[in-house]
Amino acid sequence: MFRLFLTATIVITLSLPAVQAVSQANSTPSAAASMTILNASETGKIIPATVFFQGQSASVQDRNSAGIRFGKESLLLVALVDTSGYSSSVQQKYQAYLITQEPIEIGGHRLVPGAYGCGFIANNKFIVMDIGAHELFTVQSAHDTELHRPTPLQILPSGNHYRLYEGRNYVELIAPAH
Repeated sequence: MFRLFLTATIVITLSLPAVQAVSQANSTPSAAASMTILNASETGKIIPATVFFQGQSASVQDRNSAGIRFGKESLLLVALVDTSGYSSSVQQKYQAYLITQEPIEIGGHRLVPGAYGCGFIANNKFIVMDIGAHELFTVQSAHDTELHRPTPLQILPSGNHYRLYEGRNYVELIAPAH
């Protein structure tokens, strides 16, 4: 009996560091694991049905929305909007509404938490405006000919960053580490 007890004690003692290492690896989420891409059905439940931009309200196309969940508490949401009530000059720039609860970076520009109008415009550019339609910055966008299934709007992972796509056009989003 003593021999069985001694054998069990040795096996438990030798395997304890491996069990602790596996337990620690499973309890410490990586930055990528704590961020989740949300699809249109998930963001459609969260994003407001109408949004305010340049003194008017516009309907959100929740079927054309996407997002990122940062950890448990914070979100980035983006959706195409119905801009039929806006002038053509605004419609050319304002295609989507972006809401972020975390600071992000787009093309080297830091975007603080808030609500913004944005869009892919002529000459491979992406514009970000405050809700008063004042231009904050414009960055170069890219065209992805390799994208297998372009949709009106989506967010896809790209290494340790994300790409915000409208069709095949995209900009890189750099999200905070969590």
